[in-house]
Amino acid sequence: MTKVEDARKFYAQLMAASAGSADPRLEEAFATVPREAFLGPGPWTVVAGRALITGNGRIMTPSADPVHIYQDVLVALDADKGINNGEPSLHAMWIGRIAPRPGEAVTHVGAGTGYYTALLARLVSPGRVTAFELEADLAARATMNLETYDNVSVVHGDAVTSDLPPSDIIYVNAGVVAPPVAWLRVLKPGGRMIFPWRPSPSVGLAVMVTRTDKGFACDPFMRSWFIPCVGASVARSAAKIPDLKRAASSRSIWLTSDRVPDSTATAVIGDLWFSSQAPGSGRKQL
Repeated sequence: MTKVEDARKFYAQLMAASAGSADPRLEEAFATVPREAFLGPGPWTVVAGRALITGNGRIMTPSADPVHIYQDVLVALDADKGINNGEPSLHAMWIGRIAPRPGEAVTHVGAGTGYYTALLARLVSPGRVTAFELEADLAARATMNLETYDNVSVVHGDAVTSDLPPSDIIYVNAGVVAPPVAWLRVLKPGGRMIFPWRPSPSVGLAVMVTRTDKGFACDPFMRSWFIPCVGASVARSAAKIPDLKRAASSRSIWLTSDRVPDSTATAVIGDLWFSSQAPGSGRKQL
């Protein structure tokens, strides 16, 4: 086993431990998908600590040896735009929570250069992954990086305004003030969506949504910060914006066309609202 293979194997073990998933395929996916294939030629710029906020803390790897990037670090893809490859342990937790299964259909919003798309593709094969990326350069790189993945289609386009395919999983890697209604509607029964909820500059939560026979259940399960999703990151002036405590208490999402916001509303944003009651709980209509 080479030094890089050894580093990748240990990295995969760390990611699986971070995820806390009982699915052994998650560790296998991290061990077999080469991260360096999605980062461009090294040396690479590693983004450390609070660099995403302060602009400091960027470190160049000492060489182009891929062993340097098999750590739980962010790697810059477009430093000027603040776009990076993502924190591997965070994605391991997200992927573990959303539990991809063979044969499922995935839509990946904000695919970047395709690293986490590749992991998802391995986990749902022979199911398909449709990967949306708005940035032309990143979409082109993702298309090239994923050309050997027969079950992946890369779309250079806007996932907010485009028609998403019916999906068992929607995996969102850009912060939204609220998920577009169209995303909820394409979730299949039992489908799951995970997204960074950013209703205000001071609130950033990762939210898991599950489509049940009684409605859309939601679980804000951790703090999370992503770059804004173009076209879905600004609330209308009439919106009811939650503070962190109220946002974290949300347990369901409703379309305003299906149900009028009531006294359980934690947030009302555009055409949907968040409630502190789970789907199927007693209704308190104002």
